[in-house]
Amino acid sequence: MNILNIIKSQLIEVIEWTDDSRDTLSYRWPDEDKEIKNGAQLIVRESQQVQFVAAGQYADLFGPGKHTLSTENIPVLSTIYGWKYGFQSPFKCDVYYINTRLFTGNKWGTANPVTVRDPDFGVVRIRAFGTYDFRIVQPALFLKEVAGTDQNFRLDEFADTMRSRIVSIFSEALAKAKIPVLDVATRYSDLGEALVQIINPAVVDKYGLEITSFILENVSVPAEVEQAIDKRSSMTAIGNLNDYVKYQMGQAMANGGDSAATLPASMAMGFGMAQEMMKQMQQPAPAASGFLPGAAAPTPTPTTAPAAAPVLQVYTPEQAAQLLGVEVADVLAELEAGNLKGRKIGSAWRIAQAALDEFLAG
Repeated sequence: MNILNIIKSQLIEVIEWTDDSRDTLSYRWPDEDKEIKNGAQLIVRESQQVQFVAAGQYADLFGPGKHTLSTENIPVLSTIYGWKYGFQSPFKCDVYYINTRLFTGNKWGTANPVTVRDPDFGVVRIRAFGTYDFRIVQPALFLKEVAGTDQNFRLDEFADTMRSRIVSIFSEALAKAKIPVLDVATRYSDLGEALVQIINPAVVDKYGLEITSFILENVSVPAEVEQAIDKRSSMTAIGNLNDYVKYQMGQAMANGGDSAATLPASMAMGFGMAQEMMKQMQQPAPAASGFLPGAAAPTPTPTTAPAAAPVLQVYTPEQAAQLLGVEVADVLAELEAGNLKGRKIGSAWRIAQAALDEFLAG
């Protein structure tokens, strides 16, 4: 070491640090010989704190302002070293700047789906993501558990640890809340506020950090569950099934076809027409006149007509197809599939009207 360096090393020091990176959590001041002089000036800016580490032990903590380093304002260091004569001799220690500003917009998300019990879908897997804001509130604990002796500890070095910790607590909290998946979207803000109360005690005690806000942006379910939700919404939107079948029948006729997709609608419309025809056929015919013109009308004799026994209406596949306005093959296909109930006697099918009613009612 030349004479210039020797003289320079004995000059009063000014210790300060400004952060231009916007993502630095802690910074160890680069003192090559780690010898801080008596009367050195320590500059601590707003949103900063300085933690002294002497002989491997956490010593004094300084807040914003300008501090003159002497035995009067560094009592912990004086106790560690046991000096009798103040700062007459150089001493060695590390100076860590802690960034206490609010770190905003940090992303979190579930790397794997979280399995929860849902009152609507039973057991369902969900994914979630959002953002959170935090700050350092216990510098010594943060340095001990997170940053260690790293000279320049940045946010990206800690992001994965924080993300996994938050996801773990989020999964536990969502399971305890027992909120239906369909209702989660309407309660994002409530969940965020509730999760802050659960997450904070854990991260403060373990990392010396405080979560100031926790934002839940989206909760999603697997694709098959989304399809089930869409089908359920479609059924609700359809409303009256009879009106919907008539509409589908009209659309099929307008398109000029009677494909397999429109078969149920065709059968429903045809069966409705068949029922109207059967009602007209079953109406009693008017009684014929039994006397000659000019003759006196016979005096009617009151009689009690016997009650008619109920008649079971049974159709062959050909008759059913004619009534419904479809092909015989379509009726036989429904019988073979078991969708339309019938009785097979030998090689011939017989279909009761009640079975047709049940089939078309769905």
